[in-house]
Amino acid sequence: MSFDRHLAEIAREFPHWTIWRSDAGRWWATRHHPLSAEQRDAGCAMTIDADDPDGLRDQLRDQQRRAGTPPPA
Repeated sequence: MSFDRHLAEIAREFPHWTIWRSDAGRWWATRHHPLSAEQRDAGCAMTIDADDPDGLRDQLRDQQRRAGTPPPA
């Protein structure tokens, strides 16, 4: 699957994040809104990265768990 397709799928799954792939090949996600104090205390991050699309999904799911938001449907 092309990286553009991966980007589109992850963006649909996690609509509160901007998803991109760097020139170096790393996968990144940045939240659309600032973190609350509670989210920071829970270990949430504004920006995360991973080696591949599956790793980024894992990171995004972990961020949802930390923030106490339900996983995507």
